[in-house]
Amino acid sequence: MDLLEYQGKQLFARHGIPVPDGRPARTVDEAVSAAKEVGFPCAVKAQVKIGGRGKAGGIKIASDEDEAREHADAILGMDIKGFTVHEIWIEGASTIEAEYYASIVFDRGAKAPLIMLSTQGGMDIEEVADSNPDAIATLHVDPLLGFQDFHGRKLCFAAGVDADLVRPIGAFLHQLYGTFVAEEAVLVEVNPLIVTPERGVAALDAKVTLDDNALFRHPDNANLRDPSDEDPQEQMAKERGLTFVKLDGDIGILGNGAGLVMSTLDVVAQYGGAPANFLDAGGGSKAEAITSAVEVILSNDSVKAVLFNIFGGITRCDEVANGLIEAFKQLNPSVPFVVRLDGTNDVEGRKILAEASLPNVHTAATMDEAAQKVVELAKGEAA
Repeated sequence: MDLLEYQGKQLFARHGIPVPDGRPARTVDEAVSAAKEVGFPCAVKAQVKIGGRGKAGGIKIASDEDEAREHADAILGMDIKGFTVHEIWIEGASTIEAEYYASIVFDRGAKAPLIMLSTQGGMDIEEVADSNPDAIATLHVDPLLGFQDFHGRKLCFAAGVDADLVRPIGAFLHQLYGTFVAEEAVLVEVNPLIVTPERGVAALDAKVTLDDNALFRHPDNANLRDPSDEDPQEQMAKERGLTFVKLDGDIGILGNGAGLVMSTLDVVAQYGGAPANFLDAGGGSKAEAITSAVEVILSNDSVKAVLFNIFGGITRCDEVANGLIEAFKQLNPSVPFVVRLDGTNDVEGRKILAEASLPNVHTAATMDEAAQKVVELAKGEAA
């Protein structure tokens, strides 16, 4: 789950990371009130989960109440790369002597957190990585050992940090690592990490991605989710407990097991089709879950055909067949379905479907056959 900047800063503050004083606001009046509280000059910052706000005009400095009102009125409702600004963050303007970059991401390849530090903050780190990769110091941390003081010194020396900043930057990284671990994040990024004229440091921005699978251990963090910025179809699937990812194609996909579903996507693409989604109904799916899954798939108007690819293990094919029949009763779909049932109770499942004689439902014996058929149907090349 991605957090807004101010949510990330509030998380940082809980772990002792210095951040500018600020207030969130959803209206112009709230913004003006917040500006008075933090004092002038102050920054009025759009809160959207996309970069490039400054270049888009989503960050402005207000020197008095009138400017705070003017900027808040201009930014609220602004469209930034397809994201509408519903909320802004008002914080005291910072005096900046230098801008650094710091981040921690979980490196699945190394099975360890990877810390990055650069003295070239305030710009796209991808540009720095392309133009001057040596400017980014990196270090893996053994999760069992945790972040140690020498890690901070090593990173600072490698990045070329000024000698008097090694201790405060090292302490900052220590706190950032503590946040990463304690909140079960997969990414924490600070760009820029500012150096003040007094040679202090603070997080002027915050980008945080939390591990969705760990949110049940962090109910306070789970409450930070904003459904308004989620895809309605993915939100619908989440409410039904389905693993679902929306894609750009026109063939709805349902399978049981992530590996089988991914294989199905590949085979459909191999035959020239374009999947409209990834939907894993999970093991042991009952008829009710299948009905819900069909409802989610058909909520996408782009879907022209649907492929059921079920390999029955814990999941029983007769349950899937009954779920499909119930879905047809409730939803009366207008697009063709191709169903491949194999494994536990597959004979019974196919018999149930045959006896039901559902309109526009085709069966297939293999995954290849099913994929080829559904692609033809989606293209209008088969009856």
